[in-house]
Amino acid sequence: MIPACGRVGWLRTYCILCIVLFSVSLAVCSRQSESPQQQAPANPLLRIPKADLAKYDAAPRENRNWGNPYLVIRPSEVALLIALKANEEQILKPDEVLNALAHLPASAWPYGRVVAIFVDEKSTSSEQDKIGLRRNRGIVAGELQTADVAIAWVPGSE
Repeated sequence: MIPACGRVGWLRTYCILCIVLFSVSLAVCSRQSESPQQQAPANPLLRIPKADLAKYDAAPRENRNWGNPYLVIRPSEVALLIALKANEEQILKPDEVLNALAHLPASAWPYGRVVAIFVDEKSTSSEQDKIGLRRNRGIVAGELQTADVAIAWVPGSE
């Protein structure tokens, strides 16, 4: 027979051991659940090689021979032109541009990770339109820079 004080000592040790094991398992589980949130999302555009200046510098950006994605900054939207010859246009909000570019196939990037940008400012643009153009240009240029995508500004829109 186990003496009463021996039972209490054994019970206390058992409780302390359970608490320690529970605390350790809780700490391990919480670290594992935090890991995916702490990691920065991978940049899907990094699958495209860096821009090759030798390939795109001589390419005329203002005509239909540009091979990479082409963005047109407008006061209230951004147009993504993928196939300039086919005149296909996808209308986006400025904060949707990176996601749209990330979904393009690698074949859409013959010059590497570079986009041509034309800022569609007309001589008749109102002050409100000019503000919208500057805002959209800043958002798009900032996001592209963060994603390590080079910008080839179309002459006359810088």
